[in-house]
Amino acid sequence: MGGNEMQFPEPAVEVPPVDPETVKRRLDETDRVVLLDVRMPEAYQRWHIEGDVVESIHVPYDRFTGDTVEEAVLDRIPADERVTVVCAKGLASEFVAGELAARGYDVDHMAEGMTGWSRLYEAHEVTGYDGPGTLTQYQRPSSGCLAYLLVDGTEAAVVDPLRAFTDRYLADAADRGVELRYAFDTHIHADHVSGLRELAAVGVEAVLPQRAADRGVTYADAVTLAADGDTFGVGDATIEAVATPGHTTGMTSYLLGGSFLATGDGLFVESVARPDLESGDAGAPAAAHTLYDSLQDRVLTFDDDVLVGGAHASAAAEPAPDGTFTATIGELRAHMDTLSLDRDAFVERVLANMPPQPANYETIIATNLGTHTADDEEAFTLELGPNNCAASTDALTSGD
Repeated sequence: MGGNEMQFPEPAVEVPPVDPETVKRRLDETDRVVLLDVRMPEAYQRWHIEGDVVESIHVPYDRFTGDTVEEAVLDRIPADERVTVVCAKGLASEFVAGELAARGYDVDHMAEGMTGWSRLYEAHEVTGYDGPGTLTQYQRPSSGCLAYLLVDGTEAAVVDPLRAFTDRYLADAADRGVELRYAFDTHIHADHVSGLRELAAVGVEAVLPQRAADRGVTYADAVTLAADGDTFGVGDATIEAVATPGHTTGMTSYLLGGSFLATGDGLFVESVARPDLESGDAGAPAAAHTLYDSLQDRVLTFDDDVLVGGAHASAAAEPAPDGTFTATIGELRAHMDTLSLDRDAFVERVLANMPPQPANYETIIATNLGTHTADDEEAFTLELGPNNCAASTDALTSGD
């Protein structure tokens, strides 16, 4: 244990940990998962594991220390089903799990806590993609961040790569026997640190929207700048830049293989973009008007069978049958009535209930612009928590 780590007592009973992958599998495959989160209140309130099948119980760690544990605390914890204890790094949860096991509870605890949860990164094939090659959607359950790997022939491209997982993209390309030729960012992200420069450093051609670079990117000379309509080849697949400003001035979608529109933070399967992360509250109304134009004049002009996938999915998003957070233009038009509102009603709705801004978003933006330097540890810590890049934490879609 490092010298800066908090010291925890030995647990009354040793309880083996379960890895984050096991916890995620339970969330996907069972009807109910009980999580006991023992972090401090401010940490829990900012960010915890959610979902339709989750019962999340919050009891701070210090309520389990001392000679006795209050009956009122124990009464909140189900005695007739499995409980998984969660903390920040897997240390406090180990102690609490041991205390509960000594009292007869069916209990385990998640290894490495929410830090381990943040390292979980899943890949799902987008089976509805019918352009050249194959398309994979990467999912980071802890934050909802999504990225995409297009593979055709001997080449591959990744869209919206995360710095924390650059080795994963390279390894996945190598496993497929292909060269990772391109890395694309849709915009200057505010919720995670981009992997664009790290991939460029190992020979991948990094592509950034021209208007994103115009925000003051310090490394513009080291990347390829994409303007609206520019195209790039990956095997027989074409990737076309489609300017869709609104969330940011440089927001750019990419049409992959004529079949899939990677919309970044402009449009999600459950919501639309928030417009305040670049221009602030004062500029948000004008940005919301720009977002309306981008959705109506660019995105919704594509054929109804074109698939859409954003750079994020919130806890309110429902996955498609293939496990990806994707939907066709036709499905979004039918189920997201926000897309059919007139301009003024759209702007009013987008501005009405925006969630808190992403944690550390100003420092993350500065890091992605290149005006702030963060080592790997700081970069990982900066992006812990929910992304909050959508206009609402609730889904704007209906199941009708």
